[in-house]
Amino acid sequence: MIQLSQRFLPNLLIAIALIFGGLLMGCGYKFRADGEMMGTKLDSLAIPLMTSTSSGLGFEADFTRIIRDEFIRNVKTPLVSVEKAQAVLTGRIYDIITEPLSFEQTQVTVGGQTSTFSVTSSRRLIIKLDAKLTESAGGKVIWHESAMVERSSFNVGTDPLRNRFNQQQAVEEIARLLARRIFLKTVERF
Repeated sequence: MIQLSQRFLPNLLIAIALIFGGLLMGCGYKFRADGEMMGTKLDSLAIPLMTSTSSGLGFEADFTRIIRDEFIRNVKTPLVSVEKAQAVLTGRIYDIITEPLSFEQTQVTVGGQTSTFSVTSSRRLIIKLDAKLTESAGGKVIWHESAMVERSSFNVGTDPLRNRFNQQQAVEEIARLLARRIFLKTVERF
């Protein structure tokens, strides 16, 4: 009896694998060919300028450019104006936080008195985004995430131009991270 089971075991495993594979195919799971959207088919997409509470000039334009670039590189769906788009991806940056991340302690002696003070050597930048993909005709929301959060850190020194450059690099890193999440949320739908 045991020999008979061992003889049929490989065939039984193959049968189970075929049944399981058939169930997966019947449940709506499908593989995405490169550049093809899954689930909701989009013939065109608009990504208007992201809005923001930031007072920094160009912040929204850079953020939007990075998100658009993610879609341009990875899907065949054309990016068009809002008026011509089948769906519109909107985003609103509603919170930008910078907080000290690390400090350097310095001691100074003046007139016989020693004072210690801390100088920030790096900061953490946190950006919170509300993003939504909506069908143009009818306004049906395809997906909406109101609390997308990403973080990056940057070095701070005595040169204000270098500090601004470092902060801009952190903003772009966060934009790339959020762009990837938005892209995956849009195209990897079942």
